[in-house]
Amino acid sequence: MLMLEPLRHFLLIVEHGTFTEAARRAHLSQPALSASIKRLEEQLGGRLLHRGPGGAAPTAAGEALIPKAQAALAAVADGARAVSEVLGLRVGEVRLGAGPTVATYMLPRFIAAFRGAHPGVRLYLREAHSPVVWEGLRRGDLDLGIVTGDGEEGAQPWVVSEPWREDELVVVSAPGDPQPDAWVCFPPGSMLRRLLDDAFDTPDVVMELGSIAAVKGNVRAGVGRCLISRAAIERDLADGQLAIVSAPPAPLRRTMVLIHRGVDRLPPAAARLRELLLAR
Repeated sequence: MLMLEPLRHFLLIVEHGTFTEAARRAHLSQPALSASIKRLEEQLGGRLLHRGPGGAAPTAAGEALIPKAQAALAAVADGARAVSEVLGLRVGEVRLGAGPTVATYMLPRFIAAFRGAHPGVRLYLREAHSPVVWEGLRRGDLDLGIVTGDGEEGAQPWVVSEPWREDELVVVSAPGDPQPDAWVCFPPGSMLRRLLDDAFDTPDVVMELGSIAAVKGNVRAGVGRCLISRAAIERDLADGQLAIVSAPPAPLRRTMVLIHRGVDRLPPAAARLRELLLAR
């Protein structure tokens, strides 16, 4: 393995023309500099410098080495700079997965704060239901995930689960509750659908829709009721387009948790986002 310091010393001699001046620039004694060049020549198998009364000049082999040495040292400097930029969060990437409610109504202010503090870091948010978030974390496609705090995490020894936020789930309808026996909901596989099926005895599901906006739109139109996070309907409640209805056992509560493979395994950008999420 070629040593970098002898390359630097070689280029200093070429630049300044004498061992004496190069040793001064390198903060070395002249014998130490000479030993460094000797080691380099031994490694490469040939003489690199002619020494004479007028100073030192590169041999033909030395001339051939000059651009390669310069490129090698530049590459190391670029690498050090790249590492510094990542560790300093001037560049980098963080990949976060979360369900529709969290991605749409809970995360935007955190994402805006993170991007404002670290504009050079690319933040990738994947909106997906909990099983997909778990799989993304398992496969290494995601650095962090936010899921409901029951189910898989207890059976996964490789995951760290940290409480993030309590979420209240309420039943809402159009004002006047025009269809009290009909339910608009997400399809099977979603956490809200599972909670609906668990909490209510054979709910009469009249619509299965894939987005919160579609669910709310049909509930506002009077198609039926829905079980939904209160975080998703604050504006609708304020505008009088939706109303909370009494439907025991609702309201329900669920704990949202932040999951990852361990703090020591997080890239710098992901570690910073984790701190931001937990601090707020």
